[in-house]
Amino acid sequence: MEKPIPLATMLPIVIVYLFSLHASCAAPTTESVHETFVDCLRNNIKTRSGGHGFEGRSYISDEPFIMLDMFNLRNITVDVQNEVAVVQAGATLGEVYYRIWEKSDVHGFPAGECHTVGVGGHFGGGGYGNMMRKYGLSIDHILDAKIVDVKSRILNKESMGEDLFWAIRGGGGLHLVISNVGERNKTVRAAVMTKFLGGTEELVSLLEKELPTLGLKKENCIEMSWIESAVWWDSFPNGAHPEALLGRKLNSAKFLKRKSDYVKTPISKDGLEWIWKKMIELRQTSMAFNPNDGRMNKISANATAFPHRQGNLFKIEYSVNWEEPGISAEKNFTIQIRRLHSYMTPFVSKNPRRAFLNYRDLDIGINHHDNNSSTKKGGFMVLSTSITTSTDW
Repeated sequence: MEKPIPLATMLPIVIVYLFSLHASCAAPTTESVHETFVDCLRNNIKTRSGGHGFEGRSYISDEPFIMLDMFNLRNITVDVQNEVAVVQAGATLGEVYYRIWEKSDVHGFPAGECHTVGVGGHFGGGGYGNMMRKYGLSIDHILDAKIVDVKSRILNKESMGEDLFWAIRGGGGLHLVISNVGERNKTVRAAVMTKFLGGTEELVSLLEKELPTLGLKKENCIEMSWIESAVWWDSFPNGAHPEALLGRKLNSAKFLKRKSDYVKTPISKDGLEWIWKKMIELRQTSMAFNPNDGRMNKISANATAFPHRQGNLFKIEYSVNWEEPGISAEKNFTIQIRRLHSYMTPFVSKNPRRAFLNYRDLDIGINHHDNNSSTKKGGFMVLSTSITTSTDW
């Protein structure tokens, strides 16, 4: 009988849903709720903003735990006249996009593609999105924030101080995908998808000059509004209404594993060919390249707690998905992605080798000092209660 891989399987013993309460003679005060919140965090508590995580850290653990769910802290107020939005940490990106669209057809916000991601965790990790080369990360547009500290105090930007406001923003474009889709003797068809902030004629003219081999034609392009592009990039069917962004159900593979890297020096053509051959051998893995450049290079690496700016050419997301249940399938696919990650060692950042915080990977960092992943006492606390963001574009 095959020996199981020791993985975390324990689910929460209690799920606590937070509510936004106002002081009155009949209800607990907001301050008392915050005191209870801090008391809970001194125990084995996991905080869930949107629940979107590659390793499921908010859902499972090796030890009994309580889940603090911020599902009900999802109020969003959009002030179009002043181009400002106030967002609670339990809201999803899709809800933020939809509420902005309700008020304006010409405003938006730079953040991720997946509508089910919670803003608390997304902003805590920086806030990647496919417009970051033009507008930077989500955290570059955060004007203020409210948090609860260990003394149960509610702090804003002014009262928390410059250092803490710096830390909560990131502390914790073009999307090119390289993927092996079949046997060696199959023809691989490359599809390039990108978001261009401008008109079709401008884009076609630009690429005819800069990248003529791509052969882009006007009929290959679709012009749409910002909110329509948010729906399209999230893989909803063509013509889907923006209300689809309000759903909290994620349609994805049953099982998956993700890893990440940052690249600081260009990879040669020979290097790319070698990587491609290794991916053919592995068969199931894929890589997505997220280039920096643009505004990402214009913002200092120490401007916020997000460190991966100047000097980084692009981020790599390694991925593998599978449908088969069982330990044997899990072992097979996780070995594949770990091998690919190892093969990439000569091409990526070194001393230290960097990774993206929000692509949580239990293979790295402090877990257990053995070869197995673990979620023992693993947690990432999101204490934000509301965040004020700028929608000035």
